Amino acid sequence: MFKPASLCLFLGLPIGLCAAASPSHMPMLATPTSPGLIQSTDLHDWLVSEKYDGVRAYWDGKKLYSRSGYPIRIPDAITQNWPDSPLEGELWSGYGRYSEVAALINRHQTTTEDWREVRFMLFDLPHWPGDFRQRTDRLESLLAATGATNLVLIEQRSGLSQSAIQRLLSNVVSRGGEGLMLHRGSALYQFSRSRDLLKLKLHQDAEAVVVAHLPGKGKFSGMLGALLVELKDGRRFRVGTGFSDAERANPPPIGTRISFRHNGLTTHGLPRFARFMRIRLPE
Repeated sequence: MFKPASLCLFLGLPIGLCAAASPSHMPMLATPTSPGLIQSTDLHDWLVSEKYDGVRAYWDGKKLYSRSGYPIRIPDAITQNWPDSPLEGELWSGYGRYSEVAALINRHQTTTEDWREVRFMLFDLPHWPGDFRQRTDRLESLLAATGATNLVLIEQRSGLSQSAIQRLLSNVVSRGGEGLMLHRGSALYQFSRSRDLLKLKLHQDAEAVVVAHLPGKGKFSGMLGALLVELKDGRRFRVGTGFSDAERANPPPIGTRISFRHNGLTTHGLPRFARFMRIRLPE
């Protein structure tokens, strides 16, 4: 079991932000993969689902926690019909609304109305003893018995060919989704990063911390030109695209963690064609 400070370091969060965290569950983490690697994978034992751009959360049967172990202050009226079994999924309220949900769980007080559009998109039963196929079947039975409309079982597709996975990936991304998750059907739950859970995206993404605002020129004069950001290993580079005019006028504050998208690495090992995605709020 991770102690709060160790878990913060593992997740890349400041120790001070996690001092009050009391994690009761270490999540199973996905291993990034690529279309090229998928082509060399025997897919008969894999289930494929959409990767939702939400805030990962864990329900222990009584309380809701973020991935980093923070209790999420959610009104009892929202969870009153949830089962007493541990559940894992993404808190999600629609495409492109990650920041809204992340901000909601970081508020000290919320109302039932604040949570009206949020759905808990479920993909696993972390403490159920069966393999992933069995856990999915059990999860479906649990949800059918609760009748809770804010609990949604993420669809798992089996028997997909390489070409079908590529088409599904394109369709998910075109409607604003992040990518796909591939679960090995015969795998037990693992409290660690695992090759039995793969994350497939069209583009790579990563996180960095803003260390400076670089001024714009020309049409961006008087606004943000680029962010100077720093990776965990201390290397720095610029992120100059992907911003809206509003974000250039009011850029992410220095010290903020951001998500960015890139196309592989340069010969110097830095992200190639890095472009801003969003501010990454602590979860």
